[in-house]
Amino acid sequence: MQENLKSAAILQNNEQWIPGGVVSLNRKTEPNICFVKGQGSRVVDADGKEYIDYQAGFAASFFGHNDQDINEAVKRTLSENQVLMGAGPTLLEGEFAQLFCESVPSAESIQITTTGSEATYHAIRIARAVTKRDHIIVMQGGYNGWHNDVACNVISKLEDVGAYVSPGEYPFDSLSAGVPKAHSNLVHVVNYNDLDSINYILDKFDVACILLEPLLQNIGIVKPQSGYLEGLRELSDKNGCLLIFDEVKTGFRHALGGYQSICGVTPDLSTFGKAVANGYPLGVIAGKKKYMDYFVHPDKENRVLIAGTYNAFPLTTAAAIATLEKLKSPVHNVYEHVDRLGAALQQGYQEIFSKLDRPVYVARQGSAFCVYFMDHEPVNFHDVLLNHDFDFDSRYRKELIKQGVYNFPAPIKQGSISFAHTDEDISKTLEVTEQVLKQI
Repeated sequence: MQENLKSAAILQNNEQWIPGGVVSLNRKTEPNICFVKGQGSRVVDADGKEYIDYQAGFAASFFGHNDQDINEAVKRTLSENQVLMGAGPTLLEGEFAQLFCESVPSAESIQITTTGSEATYHAIRIARAVTKRDHIIVMQGGYNGWHNDVACNVISKLEDVGAYVSPGEYPFDSLSAGVPKAHSNLVHVVNYNDLDSINYILDKFDVACILLEPLLQNIGIVKPQSGYLEGLRELSDKNGCLLIFDEVKTGFRHALGGYQSICGVTPDLSTFGKAVANGYPLGVIAGKKKYMDYFVHPDKENRVLIAGTYNAFPLTTAAAIATLEKLKSPVHNVYEHVDRLGAALQQGYQEIFSKLDRPVYVARQGSAFCVYFMDHEPVNFHDVLLNHDFDFDSRYRKELIKQGVYNFPAPIKQGSISFAHTDEDISKTLEVTEQVLKQI
């Protein structure tokens, strides 16, 4: 029996009206599956098949799909007829801002956007306004949004970026047509965990900021080597550029204070999204007040614009408040629960994969994980590109999906455990994994 018949029909219908049939081309996957319902750790597709979900909207649904507490907060804004007038402050944005700043030590003040991409866009603007410089540094293999400055070098082919170099930089491998060449000349791409290349760029160009995921999660789980983030902080201070942590994925998934509270390095600015509102569309720019106040700078030539009709929309802001309150609650012990499940999954994977006649490394940070088919812990994108078995990873993921365990069907993409996952989910996942490995 052919699978995903209704999903195929839905995509075909959508393609009549939407280029590619999906409104974010990152969702164009094979197998094509239309998910119509989600509750907790489970999702159901248009054909009625249920899956244990480790995709979670690219790690956004940290409490699981349709968490009752968060949905109730959203419903209250509807029942109270709350409104966003586009004039004056709102009660919810102030309540959320205070709660956020109390949660994240480096956040002296914040601004709210609708997406994480908007947040990184504004953070770069602030850095350029503060420093009066134009050049920026980003990471090979990182993802920081869709806009011109950062829509590049996400998962590049070796022929597009060339062999590993240090010190040095890589060509701007654009994700999109329409990025001006003059604009891309301001963006310098280096490998993660490579301080020598950061120094190389800082010596050659007037750099406004270094922007990175402090834990490189776009290509799985690549951790900072000892002294790396501290080195970035030192070099930023020495050269007068801003250090920006993109915590859109790492943020509240790993700790209430963000990954920065784990690594002990304080950035000048940070961006958040995804888990901050359990998948409701909300982004945050946070940081030192002296930089954030450029949004209201008294001099027009220094003032950074922020605007957005839907910034701090009542439904999403209520969801974010409820999310942070639940994360802070000692009743739930959220991080203890997901870390325990993550450790159980990692241990089970290691036992299963040890029987496999190929190298495997299981990387994990709390509730986030990635299985690499290589013989060591990865340190940067080129390390993964040259040593990971992409073909086997792809087949492995697609077979898991057939058996009802959903990880994003593209190699080296992170898996995410939610607070809604149970010991039974982990046991079932390990059981299915063992079966799949015997088949492939």
